[in-house]
Amino acid sequence: MPTPLIVSEVAKSFTMHLRGGLKLPVVANVSFSVASGECVVLGGPSGIGKSSILKMLYGNYAVDSGQILITHADKTIDIASADPRVVLDVRRSALGYVSQFLRTVPRVSALDVVAEPLVARGVAAEEARERAADLLARLNLPRDLWQLPPATFSGGEQQRVNIARGFITDHAILLLDEPTASLDAANRKVVVSMIEAKKAAGVALLGIFHDEEVREAVADRILDVTAFSPRKAAA
Repeated sequence: MPTPLIVSEVAKSFTMHLRGGLKLPVVANVSFSVASGECVVLGGPSGIGKSSILKMLYGNYAVDSGQILITHADKTIDIASADPRVVLDVRRSALGYVSQFLRTVPRVSALDVVAEPLVARGVAAEEARERAADLLARLNLPRDLWQLPPATFSGGEQQRVNIARGFITDHAILLLDEPTASLDAANRKVVVSMIEAKKAAGVALLGIFHDEEVREAVADRILDVTAFSPRKAAA
């Protein structure tokens, strides 16, 4: 089975410039892999570094050391050291991300927010909107909201737009940062079924789920992030 994501000996700390350059360690020696068709869930208490790991994998956070190897266009790319233009190219075609919050765009409709990743990859706008509409309907977003900018939506409505946008593409790797946190039970079940469909399609998924029922439903294995905590090691 292909392994499109390999993380090797990654470490991350934050420098507190307002406290004389004090370094705050976040994680150390993070090493794991995710195979195609597998959903790995990051476990551990809040503040242990789970979201930081996802942000390093997506290239939003720099790493202190280590490698983040992603299969892209039949090549292996190290996100930890790649040029920013390469990182953007990897995001377009190989690496998707559903964050906890939707970054809304003024005056852009929810339908076009969801369709945009497909349009950016060369899909015709009308086809992209049709696929976006299918996802929004599946996630039970009222049709009368589709043509409105999501900035004024409720938290749960915005998150459904966010999920649809993240799931609309066929990225080989998909990162999920608490995608069901703002959803009701019915829509959590929809997201679970969407994750199962991605797994069946051979997508490698890495996620954070604080909802125990969702976590147990989707996880092939749970990776305890406390094992990577330098604070625990120091203790």
